[in-house]
Amino acid sequence: MESWVRFNGQSQAKEKLLRAAQYACTLLGYTLQKGGAAAELYKTVSQLEAHMSLTRKLLRLGNSVEALEAAKRAIHLSDSVLRLCLTISHLNRAMYFACDNVLWAGKTGLISTLDQHKWSQRSFRYYLFALILNLTRDVYELRLLVECEERYRAAKSPPSPYPSTTLPADHLSSPSSPGAPTTAVQPVMLAWLRRQLHLVLTVLYSNPPLLLDLLKNSCDIFIPLDRLGIYPTGPGFVGACGLVSSVLSILTIVHPWLKLKP
Repeated sequence: MESWVRFNGQSQAKEKLLRAAQYACTLLGYTLQKGGAAAELYKTVSQLEAHMSLTRKLLRLGNSVEALEAAKRAIHLSDSVLRLCLTISHLNRAMYFACDNVLWAGKTGLISTLDQHKWSQRSFRYYLFALILNLTRDVYELRLLVECEERYRAAKSPPSPYPSTTLPADHLSSPSSPGAPTTAVQPVMLAWLRRQLHLVLTVLYSNPPLLLDLLKNSCDIFIPLDRLGIYPTGPGFVGACGLVSSVLSILTIVHPWLKLKP
């Protein structure tokens, strides 16, 4: 099984390049259709996209084995949240790839009686659930890092020598000044939001793997949402999101240190 995983890893770069080309064709086809291009050119681009999709399905044959191996590794993680999110995510990816393999067999004629629409919808449901768990994992890690950054800044900054200027509670609740609560709370809330946003941006800037994974999953999630009809966005937006996420995936293959671990 390990030898198959190593062999399968060699085709990942090709599959990601084909994925980028496929979604580039989706975006190009949408642009040609909106621009009133010749029907023959649009048909050629659509056929090229379909051929690339079929080739990608061929390259993904056996990816279920790799996803199951990843689930076996994730189940031993010490962090319970990461263990739950990653294990279930990899299991859903395994089911997604299995459905994708069946769909490939139907498209090539090996299973002539296959209901391709049903299997396509089934595979996208597994894909969507895996992406939701991946995003949950990203947000969880981001929260941990933000809390760590807050503790570091609190320990680094000296205590203020001036007394607190917080308004007393009886003044805020006084009926004689109905506008006081809004006037007092709004600047505090805005300052807190600016501080939190600055913390998040600082953490993401100093953690490129987390930033790339968050961007990639955020782009990818619109694909199954559109295909399942939950949140239709159109082929142009789907093509752009797929192209961006594919380029980010290629970056993590070219530079392995950019891949979020575990």
